[in-house]
Amino acid sequence: MTDRDLPAGGPVVGVLALQGGVIEHERVLDELGVAHRKVRLPEHLEGLSALILPGGESTTMSKLMRFNGLLELLSDALRAGLPAFGTCAGMILLASTVLDTRDDAVQLGALDATVRRNAFGRQVDSFETDLAFAGIDGPVPATFIRAPWVESVGDGVEVLATVPEGPAVGAIVAVRDGAVMAASFHPEVDGDVRVHRLFLRECAGLDVD
Repeated sequence: MTDRDLPAGGPVVGVLALQGGVIEHERVLDELGVAHRKVRLPEHLEGLSALILPGGESTTMSKLMRFNGLLELLSDALRAGLPAFGTCAGMILLASTVLDTRDDAVQLGALDATVRRNAFGRQVDSFETDLAFAGIDGPVPATFIRAPWVESVGDGVEVLATVPEGPAVGAIVAVRDGAVMAASFHPEVDGDVRVHRLFLRECAGLDVD
């Protein structure tokens, strides 16, 4: 959907489109009937109802946010209450503290949590499982690819999902901090729109079927 196709005055969800899994999130938003816009430049933040930060390479995204002049305005928008949903690298970017990352990486500080980058290991350690997810009936399929996990959360941060089995049993992989939600995994690739729907309804206040 291009900006020419966006409804006048209606809600629009941005997808940070500097690098990573942008198209997959756009497909989910299309399935949910939600208008969306790619966010690459500061002016693309104007008028958004919410923002999705996709998976990808968090350090590359950090560099491109600075290069494109997005960093300060995005930080301001999040502090002002812009609802945001980060998956995998998006979780890393939203966190207040990140372990095992580069010194020049960005932490937007919108999520009161300590996140460990690549906590589950390298690409060969990627895996799939089903999660019990607060606010969603039935198991949620979850694909983890070089994924982070949440080491600790601040007061008021709700834990939405933890790993149910295996060496990392109990690891926190989805959280909510007010209008901000984040997941270690990639709900956009599993053909299940319920995590996105939960974010759009509960965090962004959008009327989504």
